[in-house]
Amino acid sequence: MSEASGALQGSALDETHDPGLKSWLDSANGHADFPIQNLPFGIFSTAGSAPRSGVAIGDQIIDLSALSESGLLSGDATTAAATGRASTLNALMGLPAHMRRSLRRALSALLATGAPNRSIVEQLLHPMSQCAMHLPTRIGGFTDFFAGIHHASNAGKLLRPDNPLLPNYKYVPVGYHGRSSSI
Repeated sequence: MSEASGALQGSALDETHDPGLKSWLDSANGHADFPIQNLPFGIFSTAGSAPRSGVAIGDQIIDLSALSESGLLSGDATTAAATGRASTLNALMGLPAHMRRSLRRALSALLATGAPNRSIVEQLLHPMSQCAMHLPTRIGGFTDFFAGIHHASNAGKLLRPDNPLLPNYKYVPVGYHGRSSSI
C-alpha cells in the first residue's frame, strides 16, 4: 500500500481518490480536469444519438448506458449505471449514496492501470471532441420564503424602493416562486 493510500484510510475519501492512482488511459494521467481521481458525471450525445449519461476521464467519455449492458458491473454498480439510459442525472442523484459510491469504485477499478477488461472498456469510450454536452439535470422550481426581515427588506427594495417591507410581512408568510440561477 502506498503512503498516499494509507493516508486515505482514516479520512472520508476512499481509494478512488488516491493521488498515486494511474489509469491505462494515457490522457487521464496528469489531466488537469479529468484524471482518474475525478470522475464527473454528465449528459452527452454523439452524432445521431440521444443524450445519455457518461463519465469524463481524460479526453474521453465512458458511456454509462453501454457500461450497464456490458456485463462488467455487478450489484449496486449495475443498478446505478443503468440510470445512464436517462437523458438527465436526476435518477442517478436520487439513488442512495452507497449505490453511487459502488459505481464510482467500479469505474475507478475498470479505468485503473492493470484493469483486466481494458479491451471491452475501450469500446465504451467516446472522444470528448466528438461529443455534445447537455444540461445534466431537470431543474424544477422551488418556493422560497422571506424568513428574515433583512432578506425581505433587501428584496423589497428592488421592487418597491419607497416601501420595501409591506405591512403583512409580520403577519402572513411571504413566499415566492423561484428557480436556481447557478445552472
